[in-house]
Amino acid sequence: MPAAPRARPADLFTPDQWAPFQSRSHWIGPLLVAHAWGVILLAAVAGVIWPWLIPLCVAIIGTRQLGLAILMHEAAHGGLSPNAKLNDFLGHWLCAVPVGASLGLYRPYHLSHHKYAQQAEDPDLVLSAPFPVTRASLRRKIIRDLTGQTFFKQRVLFLFKAFANQRDEDIAEGAVVTGRSVAPFLLVNAALLAAAIVAGVWWAYFALWLLPLATWFPMVTRLRNIAEHACVEGSADDAFRAARTTRASWLERALIAPYWVNFHAEHHLFMHVPCWKLPALHKAVHTTPQGERMEVAGGYVEVLKAASGKAVLP
Repeated sequence: MPAAPRARPADLFTPDQWAPFQSRSHWIGPLLVAHAWGVILLAAVAGVIWPWLIPLCVAIIGTRQLGLAILMHEAAHGGLSPNAKLNDFLGHWLCAVPVGASLGLYRPYHLSHHKYAQQAEDPDLVLSAPFPVTRASLRRKIIRDLTGQTFFKQRVLFLFKAFANQRDEDIAEGAVVTGRSVAPFLLVNAALLAAAIVAGVWWAYFALWLLPLATWFPMVTRLRNIAEHACVEGSADDAFRAARTTRASWLERALIAPYWVNFHAEHHLFMHVPCWKLPALHKAVHTTPQGERMEVAGGYVEVLKAASGKAVLP
């Protein structure tokens, strides 16, 4: 069972160059969690006041729900706080549970992904191995996401699949969406519904929390999974090609890729660098000869074109 190829900081940087990437912050991680919930609240308020904005609010809230999953991922690496208890509390109760996840289940799963990235033992290989697919196939997947079919599959059918030890490409990131965390998920969502009822806008829970969670969140999660590892040649053999970084515009950061998740190649190189330092790490790595080997896409449209370039066989 061979582990994935590794890179060492000393292969690229002097100790002084590497030092800024080793430090952790006590306040940035909690501030990012507060930011995610603040954006969700503001978008929900906007949707209540101006119902014609609800479609846009669904996209914004769904992206911040992905943001909560991304910050749970950060907590899995101990990056939300140097205080382990605070890191795990934020990562589990304020990030993982509201979107149906469990930090305790996700952490070992995800660290196994890093250990065996793009090897046969990688638990996330099922998410990237099917690509490229045809445009029709990709379109069907996205339609399933946006119509709630993926949400139903992940929240209901996965309960039965889990007992049968079955895997499925639509079960995104293992513990991010899993029936095993259904009880805490229902508890937190009951609290959100109660808050909406107390505020006199019971319908807002369904239109401005559950609807994004059932539609936009699965779709942007899929786009994230495709962009990170699909169709990267040599990803199993070269640490500098284990993942893809995607240059994201401000609109893509707002509606697809929050909290620097698009810098995935750098994250796989040095997984303990905090997410807010990944843009600086990207610049630093690309000043080195090794950085030229890394896969960098110009945007998510470019990624989707590469992932849906498979010809239909006659």
